[in-house]
Amino acid sequence: MNLTIATLKEPKLEFGNAVTGEDPKVYMPISGPLLCKRDTPAKDIHLGLVALPDQIEPILSWFEKMDRMIVSPESNAKRFLEFPGSGKAVKARFIVDKRFIARLDSNKFALALAKSGSEQFGDLLKLYGDAIGSLFVDGGPACILVCFPEDVAALRLENFALSYEQRRKLERLKQREESNQLEFFEPDPQELKSAAELLPQADELLFRNFHRALKARCMMQPNAVPIQVIRRHTYAQDEKDVKQSEATRAWNLAVALYYKAGNIPWRPADLQANTCFVGISFHHLKTRAGNLIYSSLAHAFSNDLEPFTLKGASIPHNQIRNKQPYLKPDQASEMMQRVVDNYESKTGTKPTRLVVHKTSRYQPEEEEGFRINAQADIAEIDLVWLASTGFRLLRRGMKEPLRGTLCSVGEDRNFLFTTGYIPSWEEYPGPHIPSPLEVGSSGRTNMEDRAREILTLTKMNWNSADGIGRMPITLSFARRVGMVMTEMDDNAVPNPSYRFYM
Repeated sequence: MNLTIATLKEPKLEFGNAVTGEDPKVYMPISGPLLCKRDTPAKDIHLGLVALPDQIEPILSWFEKMDRMIVSPESNAKRFLEFPGSGKAVKARFIVDKRFIARLDSNKFALALAKSGSEQFGDLLKLYGDAIGSLFVDGGPACILVCFPEDVAALRLENFALSYEQRRKLERLKQREESNQLEFFEPDPQELKSAAELLPQADELLFRNFHRALKARCMMQPNAVPIQVIRRHTYAQDEKDVKQSEATRAWNLAVALYYKAGNIPWRPADLQANTCFVGISFHHLKTRAGNLIYSSLAHAFSNDLEPFTLKGASIPHNQIRNKQPYLKPDQASEMMQRVVDNYESKTGTKPTRLVVHKTSRYQPEEEEGFRINAQADIAEIDLVWLASTGFRLLRRGMKEPLRGTLCSVGEDRNFLFTTGYIPSWEEYPGPHIPSPLEVGSSGRTNMEDRAREILTLTKMNWNSADGIGRMPITLSFARRVGMVMTEMDDNAVPNPSYRFYM
């Protein structure tokens, strides 16, 4: 059996002034975020705030601190850079506008928290939702901070809307999902987490999560803007029990808020122009008729437009093969046509190339459906699948493999390490030996090129200033949308913007 190893270079990102580089924390303070010019002054970004009265002053104090340099105490200065102040880090000043501070009534909060079950969940949801909705006004904030006490942040509830029979079906599904995850060789927590990212999870429907219920409620209101949930460990100062340093927290929050306020921090520097990358995923969803179904989602990403999401066909629970849901030809064709139409409406032209990412191997019906429209309108289409794996690889000296390592075994098996040792940081940022994603395709393609694209798309994580994730944005975004959709009516159309799901 032949085994070959290639090391792909760390993909570069484009920042302001068309400057390119690997690390956002190095290049944004120098060149600014994407589309910034050298003489562009820092912009004011007005934020709203929903919080209990005793939380407001500490949060305001934290944002005042973010205006200044925050030194990093971390031992690895190459990875954990000082925060130079939001004006230099992202060319923006975050202003918590006093006009947009909604103080939660402490008595109403205490009364709601003292209740239990669905009554507690519903009363807290209304309390927070009404306060947030009061800030959805013309000329309002660009993003709203919502502060959760720890007992609210951890709040989840059994989904009492399920019938006994539906719950039994979901519990059997959960057992099967856990069994599938344990098929790995000596699985560790990282691998199990990765498997959960890639597969539909029955837990999403068995339990209601307060955070995603609030997001679903708020994004469907008129004049909605994104919300950013913050907890004490986000804004606490000089406290020893907070895991991340103040500089790291400031960096991550600044990047997330900059994006949620309608800006783009960075984009890939080397992706092929006029290419649309599409992630296909499946999620459990309960229909009004009481049947358990899968909802399909398509998430599109391109350097030419904002990421967007489309809800696809609802799939009967028994439409599975090899333990995975799949699309029939007409469902796949209709989904891909809508992606192409949306791309064209946003850019004025059809993409010249489509790359589809999926979390399981393509069934013949899916391949047929995805290629129908592509053959008529698109010059090229690549159908790529990704799967979790327990594959192991170490460098000489028992060192972790480099991020970007592509290991090919035989003629048709390829393993891509999207996590691993990062030379510019001189560090592997993980607790366990990294495990790769297996990458394959339906039809002939250049697998090294496809792996390079996947590695690039793992750097579109605007929830972190590191700019590195395990999964490409095509699949990680769809996952977030699917979880929020469990809180929506089956006829609801999810907001297409990534900003509402981060």
